[in-house]
Amino acid sequence: MRFLRTGGGKAATTDEPAPTTGPETVRVGGKGRPTPKRRDAAGRRRGPAPPPPRTQREAAKLARANRPDKEQRRAAAAERRERMAAGDDKFLMPRDRGPVKAFVRDVVDSRPHLMGLFMPLAIIVVLSLLVPVREVQSYLSLFSLVALTSMIIEGILLGASTTRRARAKFPNEKIGALGTGWYAFTRATQLRRLRIPKPRVQRGATVS
Repeated sequence: MRFLRTGGGKAATTDEPAPTTGPETVRVGGKGRPTPKRRDAAGRRRGPAPPPPRTQREAAKLARANRPDKEQRRAAAAERRERMAAGDDKFLMPRDRGPVKAFVRDVVDSRPHLMGLFMPLAIIVVLSLLVPVREVQSYLSLFSLVALTSMIIEGILLGASTTRRARAKFPNEKIGALGTGWYAFTRATQLRRLRIPKPRVQRGATVS
């Protein structure tokens, strides 16, 4: 190794090369470019959001495009009917929801009622108006009047007793006599197999 170089009175220099100051090339990910962030990549994949509808026709078209098909709507309706018939509170109408209304239904469904013949009685009344024989019309009208009066009396007694039992079972609930009695009355006037929700107690069962 040479330590000194003569000539021209210049100072001696070393043979070591000067360090480079240029930027270093870094190979990242094996592709020659840095790996993009997940957020940036997801944003590029999603693309811009579609513009909102500008007219009512465009809004209706978008709603039809996002609406479930006929089979899905039919399946959802069938499930709704099954849950409603089973007494699921999530699918019942507001008038049928709650433990108090369920108890009233059980009380009504636990025994037969003369009011269950209300619909057949209505048919008899219509027939009495169509029969041209005056005597038959008189007898049918008299029978309908007696049956209707008996149903009203039975409905009043049923409403009063059901309200009293509901208040005894749910002392902390606010139970109105008129609303509870009318609910029991309308439930009893329906044919048993047509009642919604379906009866969950048998006739003759003890409800407490």
